[in-house]
Amino acid sequence: MIKFSTRARYGTRALLDLALHQGEGVVLLKDIARRQEFSLPYLEHLITPLIAAGIIRTTRGARGGVSLLKHPQEIKLSEVIQLLDGSTAPVECVNHSKICPRSDLCVTRDIWGEVKKAVDGVLEITTLQDLVERQRR
Repeated sequence: MIKFSTRARYGTRALLDLALHQGEGVVLLKDIARRQEFSLPYLEHLITPLIAAGIIRTTRGARGGVSLLKHPQEIKLSEVIQLLDGSTAPVECVNHSKICPRSDLCVTRDIWGEVKKAVDGVLEITTLQDLVERQRR
C-alpha cells in the first residue's frame, strides 16, 4: 500500500481550504485548523515549506492571515506531495538503486517503479482547482 504522510494529507487539505475561501481575503490559520480538525501548531509547521515554495503567502498585522499566491489551477498535487512528502516510490530502491545489490536484476523493483509512475501521473494531472470542483459537487 502506498501511504501518504499526515503532512501531505493535512497540507493538501489546508490548501484546499484556502482555495475554497479564495476571494474572501486572507484566511486565519486558526480557522483552517478548526474547519479541518487539526491542531494550529501542526498547521503552522505545515505552512512553512508552502510559503518557501511560493504556493501561499502570509500577511502580518491585525488583518493578517494566509492566502494562495498561485491560482488553484496552477498548483499540481504532484508539487504539493513532493514538497511535503518527497518521493511517491513505494520502496526506497526505486529512487536509490545502490541501496540494494539486487536492484539491476529485480523484477519487483520494476513493478514498484511502474506503481510510482502511475501515482505520479495522477498527481501531475490533478490540480488544486480539480479538488475545489470535486468538493463543490
